[in-house]
Amino acid sequence: MLGRPCSRLYRVTLAVATLLHPEQCTQPLASPPAPCPRSRAPGFLECVLGVLKMEMTEMTGVSLKRGSHAVEDNGSLAPAVEAKRQKVSECSLTKTQDGLENNSAPSCEHAPGQPEAVSAGKSINSSDAQLEEEEEEEEDGFSEEGYVEEEAESFADMMKHGLTELDVGITKFVSSHQGFSGILKERYSDFVVHEIGKDGRISHLDDLSIPVDAEDPSEDIFTVLTAEEKQRLEELQLFVNKETSVAIEVVEDTKEKRTIIHQAIKSLFPGLETKTEDREGKKYIVAYHAAGKKALANPRKHSWPKSRGSYCHFVLYKENKDTMDAINVLSKYLRVKPNIFSYMGTKDKRAITVQEIAVLKITAQRLAHLNKCLMNFKLGNFSYQKHPLKLGELQGNHFTVVLRNITGTDDQVQQAMNSLKEIGFINYYGMQRFGTTAVPTYQVGRAILQNSWAEVMDLILKPRSGAEKGYLVKCREEWAKTKDPAAALRKLPVKRCVEGQLLRGLSKYGMKNIVSAFGIIPRNNRLMYIHSYQSYVWNNMVSKRIEEYGLKPVPGDLVLKGATATYIEEEDVNNYSIHDVVMPLPGFDVIYPKHKISEAYREMLTADNLDIDNMRHKIRDYSLSGAYRKIIIRPQNVSWEVVAYDDPKIPLFNTDVDNLEGKPPPVFASKGKYRALKMDFSLPPSTYATMAIREVLKMDTSIKNQTQLNTTWLR
Repeated sequence: MLGRPCSRLYRVTLAVATLLHPEQCTQPLASPPAPCPRSRAPGFLECVLGVLKMEMTEMTGVSLKRGSHAVEDNGSLAPAVEAKRQKVSECSLTKTQDGLENNSAPSCEHAPGQPEAVSAGKSINSSDAQLEEEEEEEEDGFSEEGYVEEEAESFADMMKHGLTELDVGITKFVSSHQGFSGILKERYSDFVVHEIGKDGRISHLDDLSIPVDAEDPSEDIFTVLTAEEKQRLEELQLFVNKETSVAIEVVEDTKEKRTIIHQAIKSLFPGLETKTEDREGKKYIVAYHAAGKKALANPRKHSWPKSRGSYCHFVLYKENKDTMDAINVLSKYLRVKPNIFSYMGTKDKRAITVQEIAVLKITAQRLAHLNKCLMNFKLGNFSYQKHPLKLGELQGNHFTVVLRNITGTDDQVQQAMNSLKEIGFINYYGMQRFGTTAVPTYQVGRAILQNSWAEVMDLILKPRSGAEKGYLVKCREEWAKTKDPAAALRKLPVKRCVEGQLLRGLSKYGMKNIVSAFGIIPRNNRLMYIHSYQSYVWNNMVSKRIEEYGLKPVPGDLVLKGATATYIEEEDVNNYSIHDVVMPLPGFDVIYPKHKISEAYREMLTADNLDIDNMRHKIRDYSLSGAYRKIIIRPQNVSWEVVAYDDPKIPLFNTDVDNLEGKPPPVFASKGKYRALKMDFSLPPSTYATMAIREVLKMDTSIKNQTQLNTTWLR
């Protein structure tokens, strides 16, 4: 049986703290809160106060129910927290490594969605070095106490201020079957994403071997240096103190031992060079900087064999981490900048994902060593290539999704899945695109496009109802009370979020230069807001298009010929299907349909004080060129099965790691206490699996709606 709700919330809180700061979670948090009255148990929400990150495939762990229909096992599922603390026993990682973090500010609030293209962060500006160091110290000392204190209002109460699908224009379905209930992402392992490369090959982790290379140093490089020596070298590498070199005594002086020490320093601490010196009859290996700070981001050219491709490609298997978080973790352990990594697409957090990554001049040997150091990660399928990966080069993603404890009959499931396979689903932008607080991200985007910079500042920083971390609530309260950016910034233990970046910009440039202050936020994060507004308009217009004309092409609709949009003429209507029809995201370089929906676009933008005929912004970054997006997506490679099971904790299929470890696939009985729908399907880039599952279940996927339906977040 599950424990009482408050104690369960405590355990999930501990899991969150472990995920966010594993190095600080070796000791348990304070005692859990006293049990709540039993009367609260049925409708209580146990949730990780996680974000619906704007990743095209991300979904929330929610129980999808119809009306007040109860899900049988809500009161009996064990709260086994799948979050694990990362091991650090074999890999040295110290606090100063935070200085290598990517500069792309993750929002302290529920972040706006990822744009279709996300680039790695830039190196830290030297003029802000002192402030960055202070931030690192404060972040390292953060004990996550805010999570423990945050319990005055239940998550269900907080989320009543959130968005529903109706708020962002998601109103229509394409199928006629009767919907049914199911638990979506009850466990993050119920949602697996495999990247599909540009060659159509689905990425799998199925080989942990290291390419044989005579140039690679021996495995001894990982153990020859003591922890103290690694600490000193790390501080030298990162310019933490004023030392210009570090000398390491060769205790057992042999040529082989000196060679291994040289190799260890150069391999583990990019940017450092070494030389051998005699001092008072003893041999020392002296490490020093050869080319200044730039060497840290640009590995030495001469130390890489010319015959070997400059990029090591590998398959990354990760659990419960988004792509940028994973890159930041890998870069910390390798002691390199995150921007030497490249990838074809970002993957969501609350899932198991498998994708290809490339890294500049890091050996497969070093990467494979991380398999001994990190939990929830696995690296393999190594190869050396001449080129990095580029964002958007992928063909899409293949999904394996389990919906547990379904209530639909076999006929209902059959109808729903046949409809998904044959017709598809409306290609809406999912709820992740718009944030989860009372201030939707599209409102910020609209204010940017309107040039209303005071409103942009206010929308990002003002207090709001909804689920937020305690320290962020205090920051907003300080801002509302004093309008002092420095004072509000001091309330934030994590300053690389959007709010922290904006406050730092306001402190630097002043309240009269909000544009420059906002510009401190990394470009991709800024563009997320206006992309969110475009998505909001598109969702609303597609709903109007389907309401007005149904699921058939009509004269005046748009289709793509190559990359060019053209109109469907009366005589050509029968040459197209609804799957060919596209609609524009508003911008200066698109055309609009030649029917009623064109006027609907104009009316919507006019109501938002925007000119549809002039979508260029005086700040070039915020000029919208627009794009086209198919209105109906038909998934490929669709298959499904209904399985019976008794234990809600057991996995219902094998992952790549399970297969590598030789685990037999699960065997299902013909009858069981519960039934689950296991679905497999492939989607193109920039489409939302949530919207496909919404079509199957015929349910509103917003957190607000699910909490009002007595939803339980299990893990």
